[in-house]
Amino acid sequence: MTDTAANRLSRLEANRSLLTQTLRGIEKEGLRVDEQGLLARTPHPAGLGSALTNEHVTTDYSESLLELITGTHTDVDALLAELTNTHRHVYGVLDHELIWNQSMPATLPPEADIPIAWYGKSNTGMLKHVYRRGLAVRYGKTMQCIAGVHYNFSLAEDLWSVLDTQPGTVQDRRSRGYIGLIRNFTRYSWLLMYLFGAAPALSSDFLRGREHPLRKLDESTLYLPYATSLRMSDLGYQNKAQSQLKLCYNDLDTFLGRLYGAVTQPWPDYQKIGTHRDGEWIQLNTNVLQIENEYYSSIRPKRATGRCERPITALAERGVQYVEVRCLDIDPDSPVGIDAATSRFVDAFLLFCTASDSPFFPANGYCQRSADNFSTVVKEGRKPGLTLDREGQSIGLAQWGHELLDQIAPYAALFDSALGGSAYAEALAAQRAKLDHPDSTPSARLLAALTESRLSFHDYSLDLSRKHADTLRAQALPADIASSYEQAAAQSVAEQLRLEQSDTEDFDTYVARYHSALKAPRT
Repeated sequence: MTDTAANRLSRLEANRSLLTQTLRGIEKEGLRVDEQGLLARTPHPAGLGSALTNEHVTTDYSESLLELITGTHTDVDALLAELTNTHRHVYGVLDHELIWNQSMPATLPPEADIPIAWYGKSNTGMLKHVYRRGLAVRYGKTMQCIAGVHYNFSLAEDLWSVLDTQPGTVQDRRSRGYIGLIRNFTRYSWLLMYLFGAAPALSSDFLRGREHPLRKLDESTLYLPYATSLRMSDLGYQNKAQSQLKLCYNDLDTFLGRLYGAVTQPWPDYQKIGTHRDGEWIQLNTNVLQIENEYYSSIRPKRATGRCERPITALAERGVQYVEVRCLDIDPDSPVGIDAATSRFVDAFLLFCTASDSPFFPANGYCQRSADNFSTVVKEGRKPGLTLDREGQSIGLAQWGHELLDQIAPYAALFDSALGGSAYAEALAAQRAKLDHPDSTPSARLLAALTESRLSFHDYSLDLSRKHADTLRAQALPADIASSYEQAAAQSVAEQLRLEQSDTEDFDTYVARYHSALKAPRT
């Protein structure tokens, strides 16, 4: 007998208490800039500890690109409280610097002068650094300075047996469930870009003189009039190696098999570059992907890994543990880049994606229709009368959006029923106005603010970042919380030193061992 979305929703309602065990966490990126809004070229602040081992604050691509990391929380308010505290801690350390509160970068120096993140001399740290050198030669440093909010989400282990009544272990059900979630996310994530995309403009020097389809808003600002998120568009940057990748989300084994192929298949252009220049490593290998994380996607299946363990191996052996949503722009109006309503809507959206019917994609496991819808919305999502392609039929964006909100509403209600209150229903209701009034979307509001203020993207963003800095600095951290951050920073420095002193092999050997740790998944 075929299971239905209605049956799964009914079972969820009967087991709604398990939703109180839902976990969410945030990784929020933000460039360090000086008081003029220029990229800070100072080292990662010593007061923030080791970027390699501090669990609260690290760096992403650049030495200047902070990444603030929360733990996992069963409550949105607690999640954002931690994120806010971490921002306050960072501002207590920064000296005459700001966190740039936009996804599109501040004014950048020449490519050669953008500093690549440094993690110390341990083999683990050098692997992270050389990987980033590889990103520089493959994609350029400028593109790596774009920032976003990554949202990690997992459901209670016992819930997978409620949602999936098919034969198999809990691990099988969990992995099937998360991969089904990802298929639906791929179908419907255009809605997130419309509702929360906040990057319709950028500084003209970001494009480094390349050809582009953008329009001029002022002498130093480029934009697209109906764009929601230029961050998630190609911006004229194409990478042939990645563009030919069509990973399959029909099942975990096939997905891992194709990812394995990408990290083991040589790519001619990268072979021409080689792995060394002037006796130094410049990329980890010459394959389509150096490592699994190089694959750019709006969502990833994830599993915590041990030191030197490859993500493919961990996922193959222990299954999917959670998903990482990677398409959320920084909310310029929030001092910490995301607000509670967004978090709650994403929770309800992901639960809807989990419990709804999720048919397989075509035989190759890739859905071009969904990719095209996503691309259309990031470039012209607010265009009057815009239509999308739903299963081969044209449908207005607003009509489809409202129908999706109707389908998501029961899942928001489930969270409210489990947690108490009406915050999830209110978060969903707040999105309906954006469908009826495109001018109320974050992307439209940013363009309106730029136009009304007559400020460039740079000057407007700098002013906003200063205001957020003042807000965060205005309330000091409680002494016990401040002390815990300071202790974590000190411990991270000690841990980095321990790693450096404990290495017993040279880096070349370590890299070879890291590559050999990759095991071909079953197919």
